[in-house]
Amino acid sequence: MLVGGKLFEKKNRIKVFNPYSGEEVGSVSNCTKKDVLFAVETAKKAKIKAKNMTPYERYEILFAIYEEIKRRKKEIAKLITMESGKTIRESRTEVERSLQTILFSAEEAKRINGEFLSTDITPLYTGKYAITLREPVGVVAAICPFNFPLNLLLHKVGPAVAGGNTVVVKPATQTPLTAYELGKLFIEVGAPSGLINIVSGKGGVVGDALVRSDVNMISFTGSVEVGKAIASAAGMKKLSLELGGNGPLIIMDDADIEKAVNATVDGSFGIAGQRCTAVKRILLHNKVAEEFISKFVEVTKRLKVGNPMDEKTDVGPLIDENAAMEIERRVRDAIKLGAELLVGGKRKKALYWPTILDKTPRHASVVQTETFGPVAPIIRFNTIKEAIKIANETKYGLQAGIFTNNLDNIKYAMKNIETGAVIVNGPPGFRIESLPFGGVKDSGIGREGIKYAIQEMTEIKTVVF
Repeated sequence: MLVGGKLFEKKNRIKVFNPYSGEEVGSVSNCTKKDVLFAVETAKKAKIKAKNMTPYERYEILFAIYEEIKRRKKEIAKLITMESGKTIRESRTEVERSLQTILFSAEEAKRINGEFLSTDITPLYTGKYAITLREPVGVVAAICPFNFPLNLLLHKVGPAVAGGNTVVVKPATQTPLTAYELGKLFIEVGAPSGLINIVSGKGGVVGDALVRSDVNMISFTGSVEVGKAIASAAGMKKLSLELGGNGPLIIMDDADIEKAVNATVDGSFGIAGQRCTAVKRILLHNKVAEEFISKFVEVTKRLKVGNPMDEKTDVGPLIDENAAMEIERRVRDAIKLGAELLVGGKRKKALYWPTILDKTPRHASVVQTETFGPVAPIIRFNTIKEAIKIANETKYGLQAGIFTNNLDNIKYAMKNIETGAVIVNGPPGFRIESLPFGGVKDSGIGREGIKYAIQEMTEIKTVVF
């Protein structure tokens, strides 16, 4: 574990394995509840120092991290691939996005402003002035997923530090090595002791202890089930919960089919489908169904599946074999219910080949729940109203996409799709680090995106004089 600017190598270790080869690539401390409480107390003691840092001092620390990640981006990308299984090209992209995330955080540290409010709007209190200040919440618990071990971590750590907080990080058990590398960078650039602390271990022990500890805010990215458990156990703490999605991509009869196909391939099968904003359901207008499906299948068949370190590989393994077996089960169940397998449906250990299902029943688990794998179920429709009714009939509401050149379709989709974002002529996965990001319904509480995350991680204080 990494606490108070020091790395503690505990004897009790958790091994980290390469999802593709099965080889051990490292190990980290298997922390206890006592370790978690030690990290939290250390972060609490550092709160005053963090709060009193000037905006420019926070900027300097975050910009120094930016420069170090930029200098080491090749080895960091390799580490991400080794522990997560995403292709080396995808890992490089993650590092480049991470650079933007930390740079935006550094810049926003200098732009945290309040408001001037007039009291003259009421005759009872004329002659007064009011201003608002933004103050840090204190200690932020950052609980991170496996699929973006650097960028999603920085989406929590960057805004937290920019807002004057201290942080206790709990990385995913499968991908903790990248988090520790980031923690070491904070030590190397001279960040104050206790600003960043890392505790690794199983969620049932470490995660639960962190949630129930005396932190001031919990920022979590993961499943709906775990998110609800955190909300139930957290008590009076601020919460930011990003709980996944079941992103629909609507393809209308006036869509640019070539662009829609390319976007669907990347959106469905990129990172082996293991992202909350992936295309989880393809809602396809009957008038263009045959043309779209023909081209979609053709492009999908050309994807190379295999070793993620190979520059030519398009789709690497899932995070482990159990995850691949779950995808296999869902596809098999969908076929039993009447779905037609067009391509894929093959598994080898943790690898699962990109799979397209046509005429998928809307009640199949591959449609109704978040399927974290390279599966593209197609559901056909005839009208925009029918498409959006289908899009809304799950418990999720993160992001959606629609391909159309009809302004009326766009306006109808904007108004009626129940998601945190609607992407026009693009897949649900569109995300820029500075934009607000988050969902409705069971997809979560609060918003990420650097400026918006800082707002979540600060409190408003009103001063009247």
